[in-house]
Amino acid sequence: MDVVSGLCFRSHLWAVIVAALGVFSATASAQLTIGPDATVRKEGRAYRGIGVNYFDCFLRTLKNGDDTSYDAGFAVLAEKGIPFVRFCATGFWPKDMQLYQSDRAEYFRRLDGVVHAAEKHGIGLIPSLFWTVGTVPDLVHEPIDQWGNRQSKTHEWMREYVREVVTRYRQSPAIWAWEFGNEYGLVENLPNASQHREPVHPQLGTAAARTEHDDLTVEMVRTAFAAFAAEVRKYDPDRLITSGDAFPRVSLWHQWKEGSWTHDTPEQFSEMLAGEAPDPVNLISVHAYGEDDRRIPAAMEVSRRIGKPLFVGEFGAPGETPETEKVCRRLLDAVLAEGVPLAALWVFDLTNQKDLNITATNARAWQLDLIAAVNRQLREGKSTGTARPSSAEATPGR
Repeated sequence: MDVVSGLCFRSHLWAVIVAALGVFSATASAQLTIGPDATVRKEGRAYRGIGVNYFDCFLRTLKNGDDTSYDAGFAVLAEKGIPFVRFCATGFWPKDMQLYQSDRAEYFRRLDGVVHAAEKHGIGLIPSLFWTVGTVPDLVHEPIDQWGNRQSKTHEWMREYVREVVTRYRQSPAIWAWEFGNEYGLVENLPNASQHREPVHPQLGTAAARTEHDDLTVEMVRTAFAAFAAEVRKYDPDRLITSGDAFPRVSLWHQWKEGSWTHDTPEQFSEMLAGEAPDPVNLISVHAYGEDDRRIPAAMEVSRRIGKPLFVGEFGAPGETPETEKVCRRLLDAVLAEGVPLAALWVFDLTNQKDLNITATNARAWQLDLIAAVNRQLREGKSTGTARPSSAEATPGR
């Protein structure tokens, strides 16, 4: 190689390296990290934000590849300054995963569309990779209790899907955190488990029957959470990881230890909530409805004690009545007053949940305006107490 060619080659190589470092820096700076006292930091600064659940933004295009309505949805959220969404990042029923099994390139083309649209609109994503408790075991023809067996086909399938999804999107600035699934803890050690097993719909790909082997224990669920998080960590060393769980049932310790519905003590609640975020899970997940605002202070105490931020992954209230507004505001007030870093309203543009669906134009649109106003306050560092935007900003029935 002559001198001129060598210089050109070195210049080109340096340009490639600089460009790559630039991409890495931009991606890294967009990530959320854990700050002191179980806070969250974004771009090096303390961060708090209220997002929404956009449950089916991927499911709709998974079922119909021509449906890219998620793009318009992200545009609406971006216009209102709503920073992130939590969504189902796999099929809901086993049948929904037929495309993944038959044409993986097309499956990921559709998921790519969601991620790229989020990038375009500056929306963060918290993908929930295994939303329903029975889908993966049903796909591999195992009972649901195999979530507790790291050598099972269920775990093998989970590991493959994690590898494919995380390695594909780990450089995307849109990804804020990785989530395992939705509310697995609510079915742990149920004294009446036989009455609450996963539904049977063989036409949708489920097992033809359920037995006691489809019942989950605390140990099984924690095994699944920890194994998922460890697999994510193989490919993404930094991002937040959460379980997607709801608040523990008020009797969970007693369900686990005694098989009873006896209410737990505050100490037992603390033990169970901390245990539902086994390392390397580093973001505690709860879902808040009804009077759960009363439990948020205790959850924040656990969060600070173990150094893992709290994510209220769902909150909201059904209907469109004065009570709806009262409950919604009370839950949001608790999130703000207690310093919860991240919370997500349930649910944006989900037409099959009429009593909970929120769009920019329906009778529940005021809830979007409410959290839009709160996010403005948070960005300006003004909101540490209650959610009280002006009536012009958030009026029920607007």
